Amino acid sequence: MMNHQQALELIPAYVDQELSVSETIELARHLDSCSSCQQEYAQQNQVSDFIKKQAPYHQASASLAQRINAALPGAQSEPATTHAQPNKADRSGWRVYKLFNLNFNWINAGAVLTTLLAVIWSAGLYLNLPSAQDRLADEVVASHVRSLQVNHLSDVISTDKHTVKPWFNGKINFSPTVIDLAQQGYPLAGGRLDYLDGHPVAALIYHRQLHPINVYIWPDNVRDAAPKSLSERGYHLMHWTSKGMVYWVASDVAAPELANFVTLLREQISSAE
Repeated sequence: MMNHQQALELIPAYVDQELSVSETIELARHLDSCSSCQQEYAQQNQVSDFIKKQAPYHQASASLAQRINAALPGAQSEPATTHAQPNKADRSGWRVYKLFNLNFNWINAGAVLTTLLAVIWSAGLYLNLPSAQDRLADEVVASHVRSLQVNHLSDVISTDKHTVKPWFNGKINFSPTVIDLAQQGYPLAGGRLDYLDGHPVAALIYHRQLHPINVYIWPDNVRDAAPKSLSERGYHLMHWTSKGMVYWVASDVAAPELANFVTLLREQISSAE
């Protein structure tokens, strides 16, 4: 269990979403029972929001593009009629001036090229970053695996939906729809609290023979979306949104069986709402 001092030290990183999944879950559970840490988190969260909203934004000036263009080779070509040809006495000085001007332009061009390469390299890194869906899928799989490894599949163990559903009261700010699919071959086994996508979620546990199925539920202001399937590290995942709720399902059962489970679950949820 995380103590009070450890929680205080982790709150700044928690506000900035820099903690690992395990640290986030542990700190979230500590916050549920510690009023002083809740106050500290609220204060630091307010400061963070204020900085994001009030910090000045400095936009690059319009002259920046002009200076970059002027530094490129050939951008300042000299028309033949602009300068008179130097006389013989000035030719030595003219050659020195042209050499210096040429070198100066190439130095500027080199600086611009270096900047452009840095921008291209940074853009490449950005494009290679995982998408929000990929990161969430990784979190879901990590949670599913962790629930099996630490023998913490359920906080409330019950096959009765009337026992599992009220267990969440006061622990999260929404009421998940709990469905019993025992007759269809997917019995309810219990539920627990978890942490995904930056906030607490309800996790419902079902079984298909010896295979556990985790169903993660949380509210979000997103459009309804049909189920999508993907695989991550050998596990099958499906996710969809309906009436302001997000659903993610994870298991190692065969993909067709998981798809059948999701179809049955969605039908029962729709009937219950």
